[in-house]
Amino acid sequence: MLIQEGKTATIHEKLVLIDTLERLGVSYHFHREIENLLHQIQDYYLKYLEKGPETFPAGIMEFLFPKHIENVEARTEIYNHRSILKVYIAGVFDKFKGEDNKFKETLKSDAKGLLSLYEAAHLRIRGEEILEEAAAFATYHLNLMLDDDDQQLLLEFPLLEEQVKRALQNPLHRGVPRIETRRFISFYEKDESRSELLLRLAKLDFNYLQNIYKKELSQLSRWWNELNLMPKLPYARSRVVESYIWATAFCFEPQYSDARLAATKTLQMLTLIDDTYDNYSTLEEADLFTHIIQRYAEWWNIDEIDDYDQIPDHMKIICEFTFSMYEEYEREAAKQGKSFAAPYAKESVKHLCRAYNKGLRWCMGGENSNMPRFEDYSVNTVITSCLYVFCSWMMPGMRHVSSKETVDWLMSDPKIIAASAKVCRFLDDLGSYQRERKEGRMLTGVDFYMKEHGISVEETADKFVELADEAWKDLNEEWIVNSGKTGRGYYRNIPKDMVEMVLNYARVAELNYRSLQDGFTKPEILAPHIATLFVDPIIM
Repeated sequence: MLIQEGKTATIHEKLVLIDTLERLGVSYHFHREIENLLHQIQDYYLKYLEKGPETFPAGIMEFLFPKHIENVEARTEIYNHRSILKVYIAGVFDKFKGEDNKFKETLKSDAKGLLSLYEAAHLRIRGEEILEEAAAFATYHLNLMLDDDDQQLLLEFPLLEEQVKRALQNPLHRGVPRIETRRFISFYEKDESRSELLLRLAKLDFNYLQNIYKKELSQLSRWWNELNLMPKLPYARSRVVESYIWATAFCFEPQYSDARLAATKTLQMLTLIDDTYDNYSTLEEADLFTHIIQRYAEWWNIDEIDDYDQIPDHMKIICEFTFSMYEEYEREAAKQGKSFAAPYAKESVKHLCRAYNKGLRWCMGGENSNMPRFEDYSVNTVITSCLYVFCSWMMPGMRHVSSKETVDWLMSDPKIIAASAKVCRFLDDLGSYQRERKEGRMLTGVDFYMKEHGISVEETADKFVELADEAWKDLNEEWIVNSGKTGRGYYRNIPKDMVEMVLNYARVAELNYRSLQDGFTKPEILAPHIATLFVDPIIM
């Protein structure tokens, strides 16, 4: 189909086919063919971009704001013409505005167009006021269509109504890829214009990957049960399945099995460490635990650490588990020819524990203590987001990571890491605030922000949503501009799957912490997604 479409189809038909393949979750099978089609489409549209907005043909919005910006070279070339695009959008908007500078009623009745505009606007970066206006306008009127009985007729048919509800809950660009795939298959199955061939392929592929996930989960559950740590650590969270959701969000394709296994084990390890700092240690014990983690990474021998016997038994269990993870990592890295990554993997855990310890001192200080500036807190939480640890501990399983250059990139503190980490941190703070306040033990970033700015909880919650949106704009800019060979190229030599993992980290954070909830702490929130991804196959 791809080869034939490349010869005979219109540009619009090619765009629809590529978009359908990507949203059905099967485009990873056809990278080369899609690449060829994208080059044809790119050449067609760029000649119009060079002439100016008044010459733009139909369909250019779909090209300039693709729902899945997978092709790196096309993505950066598109960005280079983004200023022209904004002029074009402004011109389109002007056509729909009356003398009072308000939108005419005609645009408000186009549900499908509003949905496309809404999705496109979530790829905006800082300073794009026209897209801010577009997002607000589309959001308002899509909600109005759902809420107003008279407007229900504008949704045309139930399929579009379902898509609008899904998009307003979570925009496609911010969704976890495999979860979005499952939803779209359900939508596509009801689409009268569907291709039965593509639908069958998507269902087979989804079930095929689900079977792989089941086998990996079985392997992980056996590993975790054999460790038998939870009876000795009753305060800690056992979250193997929930951790595996993060792992499949990072990289869902079959070839990344080793990376998913590593990510899941790593997140469970970090959960134990985090819970030990937060829930079961005094400041003095936390200081000593942090010291031992630093020393072991230098000496690799518990017998060489004089203070080891002074920590409580539960901390010794955590230390020994962490040290065994170090050893497993070294063996796997050596097996994959990536021993260059091992020193950074150890350093990332040391750095994380120092940040946890600093955060604990701030959060246990009490409301009358000298709280940190919110900016200082934010800098520290980029580290406690664990994103640096994930990137380094998944390297042996990331096939395209083959040199120390990726390690050097991580050590340079790239902006994309900070942006993705902040999305998670701001949403996590909102999701965990009520729980932490109810338990009366820990302060959160919400407390620090309220005290520094003298505002209410409600105002702070609104601000944190805004901060998360701003972080998304920074993440979009880094993803769109700096990843390509024709852009600024800051990450041009960094494997695409590593940069995508950073983007997907923010997406799975949205899944866990959206709507002021903490899905990682309360697994029942994630239960429907667990069933969809790992339990229930699609009926053929």
